[in-house]
Amino acid sequence: MHNLRRAPYQRQLSGLACALSLLTGNSWAGGLFIYEAGQEGNGLANAGAAALARDPSVLMSNPAAITELRGTQVSANAQVILGDIKFSRDGNNQFDGNEGGNALQYLPGASTFITHQLDERSAIGFGMYGNFGLALNYDDDWAGRYFSQETAIIGISLQPTYAYKITDDLSLGIGPRLMYGYYRTEMAINNNLLGLANRPDGQLEYKDTDVGMGVNLGLLYHLGPRTQIGLAYTSKIDLEFKDRPNVRNISNPIINAALNRLDADDLELDMSVPQTVLLSVAHDLDPQWKLLGSLGWQDWSEFGNIGVEVDADAADVSRSVDRQYKDTWHVSLGAQYQATRQLRWSFGVGYDSSAVEDKNRTVDNPMGEAWRFATGVNYQLEEGLDLHLAYTLVWLGDMEVDQSKARSGTTLSGSYQNSALHILGGGATWRF
Repeated sequence: MHNLRRAPYQRQLSGLACALSLLTGNSWAGGLFIYEAGQEGNGLANAGAAALARDPSVLMSNPAAITELRGTQVSANAQVILGDIKFSRDGNNQFDGNEGGNALQYLPGASTFITHQLDERSAIGFGMYGNFGLALNYDDDWAGRYFSQETAIIGISLQPTYAYKITDDLSLGIGPRLMYGYYRTEMAINNNLLGLANRPDGQLEYKDTDVGMGVNLGLLYHLGPRTQIGLAYTSKIDLEFKDRPNVRNISNPIINAALNRLDADDLELDMSVPQTVLLSVAHDLDPQWKLLGSLGWQDWSEFGNIGVEVDADAADVSRSVDRQYKDTWHVSLGAQYQATRQLRWSFGVGYDSSAVEDKNRTVDNPMGEAWRFATGVNYQLEEGLDLHLAYTLVWLGDMEVDQSKARSGTTLSGSYQNSALHILGGGATWRF
């Protein structure tokens, strides 16, 4: 690995021998949830997600909507996320190393849902899905290696669901949600002391798993024969990661002393998966066209005071890192066109606000506003079997980064230019 190329000597007298930054973050970037974990919603950019009951994956968005599904239905889905997330340095950058390559090349995912109609009023269901989490993987010797080389946060949810139709027009649903969380981060440690030595980098790796509980609640109401509205709430899920960091190749005695003062054998990081509210509407314009819309809120502000930072030359070696996240808003519009009895076409556009201001963006979690452009087709292969295929472009655009070490002031400066995610998804639904 490369060593830090020291800028002016007087800057180094402010001193940073080591900085460890451990961040339990959100679903990688932009305050993004993975809306595309289900089936038909894949091609709608989340438009109408809490009001459209086409297949069992709706229990993820609104547990009350499964009362609309007849008989027993099973849905199996898969998707792959292809990223184009590349960092470019600018003239203010003070770290050597390359630009990190494509930080997100691909990430696969899968989900399974099942619903069963108990009677004319009630239904049960179960879902296993991952709608939370992405991962970053930079080159080991990139310019930002002292902030992050790899970061992954994955959440897999198991959700039993019960829904009851109180009246012919109003249904309520509840889905207790168990989430299995996995967190991993890896970064380089600068072994140079005040720029007076030429030592190779050390390495820190931290990973752990935990299980948290939450609940999904939903309401579905028919405003008339052609219009229905859905309101859904998901509670926050607390995850606690507590494990020993794996620290290797530390040749600087001041860094070792700092790690001892940190009590690095027992490092605890807490994370809260945000609570959310989603309001959706679905309206049948005519026998062929259905119009859809959603408005959502996500509570990312609770992610603000998380992480640990250590400066080896500082008396206070441990402190919380305020990431200054803020709540985000989601809005989406879409439509479905029933071209034939067998073929249905979906399309939608959505927008998510950024959970962080430009000045607070970090390379271990480069967040920004996101536009979604989605389309998909559903084809009834035979009676009781539907196939679905969809594509979503998540456009993140340009995201500037100006991230400094807390006490030395050494700065990593640049931007992620024309950043985007490409999500390909497909699945099948069987009805019995």
